[in-house]
Amino acid sequence: MASKEVTITVRLIRSFEHRNFKPIVYHGVNLDQTTKEFIVFLKQDKLKIVHQAHKAKTNELVLSLEDDDTLMLKEDSTLQAAGIGEKERAHETEIAFFREEDYKNYKANPISSW
Repeated sequence: MASKEVTITVRLIRSFEHRNFKPIVYHGVNLDQTTKEFIVFLKQDKLKIVHQAHKAKTNELVLSLEDDDTLMLKEDSTLQAAGIGEKERAHETEIAFFREEDYKNYKANPISSW
């Protein structure tokens, strides 16, 4: 069985406090790779699902601070097993990419500076 490839938008979060992020689209992402392999490709720390087609969106402008246990991608899981690429709207999944320490600091004190 051939591996499935999709297009994923990754939200590179530079600052939670200043709501500074840049969306980057990656084409041909292999869903059989693990999150850790994808992180090595991206050269950073953590990934969390921001939005999936036909599911609720957060009111947070950068990233939801809730549901870490279900939305934070686990390094040893494949992207497909994490819920990326579900159904026929696989290309509408958006994930955030950020430093874990920055996220924890912002989550402990979620104040925006703008």
